Parts: sequence; C-alpha cells; structure tokens
Amino acid sequence: MDKVKITAVSYLNTKPLLYGLLQSELADQIELSLDIPSACAQKLLNQEADLGLVPVAILPELKTPHIISDFCIGTDGTVATVCLFSHCPVEEIETLYLDYHSRTSVELTKILLKNHWQVNPKLIAAKPGYEQEIKGKTAGLIIGDRAMGLHKTYPYCYDLGQAWKDYCGLPFVFALWVSNKPLATDFVKAFNQALKSGIEGIPQLSFLIPSPNPDFDLRNYFDHHINYHFESKKKAALTLFLNEMNHVIQPTLKESLQIV
Repeated sequence: MDKVKITAVSYLNTKPLLYGLLQSELADQIELSLDIPSACAQKLLNQEADLGLVPVAILPELKTPHIISDFCIGTDGTVATVCLFSHCPVEEIETLYLDYHSRTSVELTKILLKNHWQVNPKLIAAKPGYEQEIKGKTAGLIIGDRAMGLHKTYPYCYDLGQAWKDYCGLPFVFALWVSNKPLATDFVKAFNQALKSGIEGIPQLSFLIPSPNPDFDLRNYFDHHINYHFESKKKAALTLFLNEMNHVIQPTLKESLQIV
C-alpha cells in the first residue's frame, strides 16, 4: 500500500496536530514533509502531496478540494502570530511589506486595509530580511513563529485575527487539512482521531516544546489564541473570506462547507 504523502505547515501551532499523527497508528502509513505555508500550497497544487495543511486562500485554485478534517489552524479573536508591525498608526502607514510565507495572510491584510481600516498604502511583496525595512511609515506583515514576542519591539501591533473579528464578528481560519482527491473513509476517521489526541495532549506537549522567544507564553498561545476546531462559525467565516477575495467556490468545496 502506498503511503499518503502529507505536507504540513512547519510552525509551532501545528505541533499538537503533528504530535497526534506521529503518535498514532497512521505514523507508518504517511510520508510527512514540513514546509512554510506557501510551499505546502504549491505541493498540493502540483500533485506532489495527497493531503496538506494548507493556507485557505489556495482552495479556489484546486480542481477538486476535499476538506477532510474537523480540525484546522484558526482563531477566534487575537491570534498573536499574524500581525502588522509598525512605528506609526495604521492610518499613517505609507508602505507595507507583505510576508512571503502565506498568501492567506496577505489576502486577509488586503481585505482589512480596504474594508476595515479603509487605508491604501503601497504594498510590496517582501523578500527575506524585509523586517529590517520596518521603520518610519513603512510597516510589515509578519506571520508565524517569527512574529512571537515582536509586540515589544514595535510600538504598533495590529493583530489580524482580532481585526477580522472586529470587522465581521466571526472567527478566522488560516489553514485547513485538504486533499486533492477522495481518501479512504477508514483513513479519514483515524486521521481525525489522531488530530484530536494531539490537541488533547497540549498540556504535556507544552513541556516538551521550547518557546522561540522568552517573552512569548507558548501554553497561553495554544490555549487562548489558536483554535483548532473547524465548526460552523469558522465555515461561515471561510465562506465570507473567499467571497471577499471574489473567488468562485467549487461544488466539492461547497459540499465540504455545507453551502447551498
């Protein structure tokens, strides 16, 4: 039997999910690679992976996306690791560097700039090292582990999870487990059970994973900023987000999201 090729985001917020998988009966049935979100997306698009924890912005680009899990990387308010950092208020920002790690956060930023903050700074696709350019009226979107603890470095920090909640009153979904083909029912059932076990193991796992920044409380992050359950409000939020991106939602995705 061929192993299921899985690509997953390499950030700390995925570690409980991966811990559950690697401790489960599925460990010998999968081939796992860890990548930044944009690389996960590309692997799924290129058919280099069967299943991925991928940024939701790529969903409309997949011919037959199947959301196969009850779990996700989401938040209901402050997420703490997807933020605009600046030395000036958002209404004074003239130039904004957009993190190259994930298109979902970039698209979310564009939506919030236009519809929530109602500002129109010059947007620049960032390259490695762009953090050094954040000064004066030049700001930057920084996501993932690199954002941990940076709220003490910059006088202004705009959390995109909270900004989205302020904008529409809904939680947000950053990444989902998506396959580009149907997977066996037994595999999907065992997969979800493994993820559930990993989330339940967060108290123990928190002792094993060091925080990348002494000013960042990793247990508090897992318990209060990351929300792993892909429930009805998150499905509504995802539908709104894709609509705001002006993308057509394919039939298989509508079925997964229970859209009529």
